[in-house]
Amino acid sequence: MEAHDETVRLITARVKQFAARKQPFRIYHGSTNSTRRSQRRPDNTVDTSALNRVLKVDKSCKTAMVEPNVPMDALVAATVAHGLVPLVVMEFPGITAGGGFSGTSGESSSFRHGPFDATVNWIEIVLASGAVVRASRTTDENTDLFWGAASAFGTLGVVTLLEVQLQDAQPYMRLTYTLQDTVQGSRQQLEEEIERVDVDYIDAIMFSKKATVVCSGQFAADVPPGGTITRFTRTRDPWFYVHVRRMLKRLISAPNAVTDAVTVTEYVPLVDYLFRYDRGGFWVALYSFRYFLVPFNRLTRFVLDPFMHTRTMYRALHQSGLADFYMVQDVGVPYDKMEEFVDWLETTLNIYPLWLCPLLLARNSPNAEHGLHSGFARLDGSTPEGRLMNFGVWGPLPSGQSDKEAFVRANRLLEHKVQELGGKKWLYAHAYYTEEEFWAHYDRASYDRVRAKYGAEWLPTVYDKVKVVEKTNANAGGLVTWLLSLFWAIWPMRGLYGVLMAILGGNYLMGRSVTNQKVIKQT
Repeated sequence: MEAHDETVRLITARVKQFAARKQPFRIYHGSTNSTRRSQRRPDNTVDTSALNRVLKVDKSCKTAMVEPNVPMDALVAATVAHGLVPLVVMEFPGITAGGGFSGTSGESSSFRHGPFDATVNWIEIVLASGAVVRASRTTDENTDLFWGAASAFGTLGVVTLLEVQLQDAQPYMRLTYTLQDTVQGSRQQLEEEIERVDVDYIDAIMFSKKATVVCSGQFAADVPPGGTITRFTRTRDPWFYVHVRRMLKRLISAPNAVTDAVTVTEYVPLVDYLFRYDRGGFWVALYSFRYFLVPFNRLTRFVLDPFMHTRTMYRALHQSGLADFYMVQDVGVPYDKMEEFVDWLETTLNIYPLWLCPLLLARNSPNAEHGLHSGFARLDGSTPEGRLMNFGVWGPLPSGQSDKEAFVRANRLLEHKVQELGGKKWLYAHAYYTEEEFWAHYDRASYDRVRAKYGAEWLPTVYDKVKVVEKTNANAGGLVTWLLSLFWAIWPMRGLYGVLMAILGGNYLMGRSVTNQKVIKQT
């Protein structure tokens, strides 16, 4: 704690400098999986990158005291060593605890536990004044500040410590794959899985309206005789997406696949399950093969594996600017709107596969109506128990819609459709709302109340943090700027530049990080 307290002291001193001038600042966390490019500079930044330690794992209370920049693989390694695991683990190992708290991370266990922030007991936070306070999820200890800071992207202060809830871990996940050939059938099974007390994790991959594989996971202490063990984290292992795609073919070809519920069950080591989507970034890395005209097969995936982990992929994506041309959005819609939404997605964007993940959004706190989350907790009364079905919509737009204007138009259409259906859009990715649209959709009154109470009104708002800032006209910079824009338009310069920056940044080795290897060995 001495090292932690000293780091917090330096942060508070820095924040006080900005507070004296009422100068908004940005927070530098170190590496990030954000889909937005940073606008930080030395004169506008508070550096929190040193806050990257797991300070304590308490077996009796089943909690971990964690600094905000601890990535998921390090947190899992520290807790699994004690026979425990966080209630919600983000599927990408480089996502941090602070990022999960500040940015609404819902994963395959969130149907039961809610987003990651709902599994945090309390936070330590440096307010805009430089004061250090603690805010709790359920008690009267600045509860409004806790829920205001959750998913507020650092706009109420700087989170410096979190206490995260844990649960008993088991060595394996019993993973069952089931084929559904209609959207209605997919929805029905997902709802049925939610009601089962023995199900711990649920998600699904929708390859088309007529082909969805539902993946239902249960903790398992061992593998029964004859059970199949499958892994996903080693270079020679399949990507989970590729494995499920093969499983789809197996399920379709099974006898009576059309008339009966056909399932296949495997056993997956716990850490391999938790980070199953890391290699390939779900399936987003598939598009890099297409971009570079590289065959997509087992050999090329093996050779290029160091570049296929999400830490490396996100760095390359940021540096290349290609995120401006691929849809990368997560949105939630009420269960009874699923079929309408899938029909709309197919007609308007025609992006497949889609990731389905049921989320419990209502917060289990009597004071959760305070802060920005009030809109998420209450929703609009149209969903039972505050539940939404998350859709991961990730991929290139249809042919003819790849220019910047069409890209913005497609994102705005998605935002409007989700709002029309009574759903919510998670704000980790590009947001194209006008300011009026944004605050009509999110709860500004409670948010502003908390900002005023804790003196954060001079900091950037959530809208300031998530909105897309349009670049100035290329001609405004003269001939050099125009030539540069022409250069970047030449294929494959953007992609090559992104890969080069990922290599120079050293992150291309992090896919096989020491932390990951420790996690695997401990499990």
